[in-house]
Amino acid sequence: MGDLQIESITHWSIAVNNLDESDAFYGDLLGMDHIGRLGTGGMSCFGVGDHRIILCEREERVDNIRERDPNVHYSLTVSTETLNKACKLFAEREVEVVELMYRRKGVFIGKELYFNDPSGNRLELRDPTWRDGMPEPTYEEIVNS
Repeated sequence: MGDLQIESITHWSIAVNNLDESDAFYGDLLGMDHIGRLGTGGMSCFGVGDHRIILCEREERVDNIRERDPNVHYSLTVSTETLNKACKLFAEREVEVVELMYRRKGVFIGKELYFNDPSGNRLELRDPTWRDGMPEPTYEEIVNS
């Protein structure tokens, strides 16, 4: 164990290009609880369960975030029903979906939907109930079901 003992997480921050656009994406589309703007308005706070996420508007737009940090992403736990609903909603609203995968091994086993927010940040919806041997429909099959 380390020298310090962290008690909990206060919040995570995600840099975004446009705060109004991101507020709509995280609040209206993803259904996170909008707590409010912070400080001078360059930050917006959302709640997810006991966690807080702060969207921080960048001073300068960044369009190549995935090229710079290809493995960085933020994972959100959802039910099977919510993940399937997200597939259909994302197709309808033209959200950039990167991949639907079924992870059989590792620390985080489950069905995972990777997509990008309007600023190019990679997000993941993860259904931890999926296990090896369960059905593995494609993204297109879920969208069209």
